[in-house]
This record gives sequence, structure tokens and C-alpha cells, in this order.
Amino acid sequence: MDVLVVGAGEIGRWVADTLTAEGSPVDASVAFTDRDAAVAADAAAGRDAEAVPVDAETTHDAVCLSVPMSAVPEAVAAYAPRADRAMFDVSGEMTGSIAAMREHVPDLERASYHPLFAPPRVPGNVAAVVDEPGPAIAAVTAAIEAGGNEVFETTAAEHDRAMETVQAGAHAAVLAWRLAGEEVREEFHTPVSAALADVADTVTEGSPAVYAEIQRAFGGADGVAEAAREIADADSQRFAELYEEARGERDPRERHE
Repeated sequence: MDVLVVGAGEIGRWVADTLTAEGSPVDASVAFTDRDAAVAADAAAGRDAEAVPVDAETTHDAVCLSVPMSAVPEAVAAYAPRADRAMFDVSGEMTGSIAAMREHVPDLERASYHPLFAPPRVPGNVAAVVDEPGPAIAAVTAAIEAGGNEVFETTAAEHDRAMETVQAGAHAAVLAWRLAGEEVREEFHTPVSAALADVADTVTEGSPAVYAEIQRAFGGADGVAEAAREIADADSQRFAELYEEARGERDPRERHE
């Protein structure tokens, strides 16, 4: 299977490596294209792959879109003529991606995948919406699973709602904690603050442009801000109610006797 990877950043390179890995069940060849030709050339140089211009007229069995979420609809339209059998994206937003593919490649196999990790932390969970199944998309899924990843099915609506909590809201909460706090000596850290510090380090090791895209695509930050304000304004009784609401059905820890 000949695959054109549009967008030669980290995730695009992960897709290429996954499809062409030694343990992959797919006999795949990969070409990269990127609006920055040097990035595509760099991705291809370290792999058995080629770089092609964004305005080339090459066609491929499958086109993988690894572009920012806001760029997916335009990319689907632009690269639809270059896909022979399948198109899929790994952008992280599914509703708009699926809608664009239905419009521009109605006769092709279609899927949207979301690796729920950064490439240095493979393997992990990969959300998948297979909108139009077929052998090419099945092969992509099989290659992802062969890499040790857990591919699970969802819907575009369920996925995008979940991202409000697990991405936009979580990132906003962690960044707000880091921004609001001060540097303290290591000895002062509690198990909670130490864990938060580690998570904040993980969040801030990435690309601000990627995290900004997530905030633009999904709600969640406003809810975190509203909850923080309610906690800050709460009296003792209301705070206890909020605490119990946050605990949910979980049991409290055992007390030291």
C-alpha cells in the first residue's frame, strides 16, 4: 500500500514508522509532503521514504492527513484527488474531519484516528472512527495494533465531547496551576503537588501551537475556570459539597489509627 502522509511532523512520522515497522502486517511505502519542503525532506531522509511537493500530481492508495485540526477541512479538499482508495486523518478532532471526508471523498474508505499520546510515549490508546470500512483502512488499523497500541471504536461526537475533559479541560487546569503557583523547595512538595508538577512538565514539553489548537477546537477551559472560582468563593459547607461531588462514588482512604 502506497501512503502519502500530509504533514511531516511528529505524528505524521509516527504514522509512517507504524505502517512500515518490521512487525507491521502492511506492505507499505510512504511519501511525505509538507508546506515546509525542508520538513518533508528531513522526514524522508531518515526513512525508506520520499518527499513530494504539496502541489505534485502524484496519486496514492491512501492519503493520511497529519495536519493541525483547523487545517483538516481544507486539506481534505486539496488532497482528495490524490487518494485512490482511502483517506484518513490523525488530527485529533473528528466531527469536522469526518464531515469533510464524506463531502470530498464519498466513494473512498474513510477513517479518523486519534493517538492519545505523544510519539515518545508509545504504545498507547488510539481512538478510531471508521466511517467507511475497507481493506486499506483495516490494514492501517492492524498496523497500529501491531505496534502494541489499543485501538478502540468511538463516534465523532463521543470523542469530541471526551476531548473537552481529557484534553482542553485537563490542560487548562494543569497550566493554570503552574502559572498561579510559585517555585518551592523540593522538600515542600506533597504527593499531590509533586504529581501535578510532573504532569505540568509533561504538558509544557510539547508545542504551544498544538495545545492552542486543542483549546480552540474544544470547550473545557471555561468550565475549569468556573469550577475554580466556585471553589474559591465557597464557604465551608459549600466546599464540602463540592469536595464530595468531586469524589463521586469513590470511597475515602483508610484513616491512620
